[in-house]
Amino acid sequence: MDTITEVQGIKLGHAQDREALTGCTVILAEAGAVAGVEVRGAAPGTREIELLAPLKSVAEVQAVLLTGGSAFGLGAAQGVMDYLEEQGIGYDVGVTSVPIVPAAVIFDLEIGDYRVRPQRKMGYQACENAKAENKLRGNVGVGMGATVAKLAGMESAIKSGLGMASQQVGELVVAALVVVNALGEVFDPQTDQIIAGVRGESEFCSSVELLKNKFLEGKAKENLQLSNTTLGVVTTNASLSKNQANKVAQMAQNGLAQRIRPVHSSLDGDTIFTLATGKIETEVDLIGTLAAEVVATAVLDALNSAQGAGELPAVGELNY
Repeated sequence: MDTITEVQGIKLGHAQDREALTGCTVILAEAGAVAGVEVRGAAPGTREIELLAPLKSVAEVQAVLLTGGSAFGLGAAQGVMDYLEEQGIGYDVGVTSVPIVPAAVIFDLEIGDYRVRPQRKMGYQACENAKAENKLRGNVGVGMGATVAKLAGMESAIKSGLGMASQQVGELVVAALVVVNALGEVFDPQTDQIIAGVRGESEFCSSVELLKNKFLEGKAKENLQLSNTTLGVVTTNASLSKNQANKVAQMAQNGLAQRIRPVHSSLDGDTIFTLATGKIETEVDLIGTLAAEVVATAVLDALNSAQGAGELPAVGELNY
């Protein structure tokens, strides 16, 4: 299926507002999964991230939420908690179960209706829609408001979306889900060809050259806003410690660097989570290497699966 749910025990669900062009995506690990995270961008919007640090006591989470709406969208995580608590899923504290739900946001307020943001109800709906076989990608869930190549402003950007990819080596499975909402362009490292970049009259413009020209013209900060972030979740059926899960998330960020430039900028909030269900014993470096590869492939899938929206074209709709 080439989806994140090829890892047994993982469910994927989406909820969205197609008119407002925003939504959220939940990755459920109802039996619990050892989790890690790596934040590379300087402008993240997150929830329950610090507890994933190696020295903190919590090792397993029950879900990860990726949501639009910028910081407003973090409210959708409460709906995920409501759903899981109703199912008795989470840490048993005697009187109830407390689900652990890390979350991260993309900024999508400049496309669609900025007044509509994912909130509690939408997070709950995403959980209701979650299933173990979910091939939906592109303009779905958190991918509804995703855009790329915004160095010259939104008027010359490209509509992006949500993509997935997976690899299997023997019984080991490593999969990724990525929503691409980057400041920079997406390119092919083999040919150095821009796949999705700032739209010119007849071809894509180089983001790197635009940055250089802005500096030379004394306009280095023109059109640059904290309106970007690429988010990802890597799942695996490997057995990982919390330290190892964090290492895999760190290595997985290399997949973004292989496809996006500039990446991990001061205007992006690039964040990748790892969820390990603990079935297969193997080396962490193999998992991290595969994680980078599936993340890079998922970036392309996000661009190729997207459809134009909000007056922005998708890659497949251009004649460049």
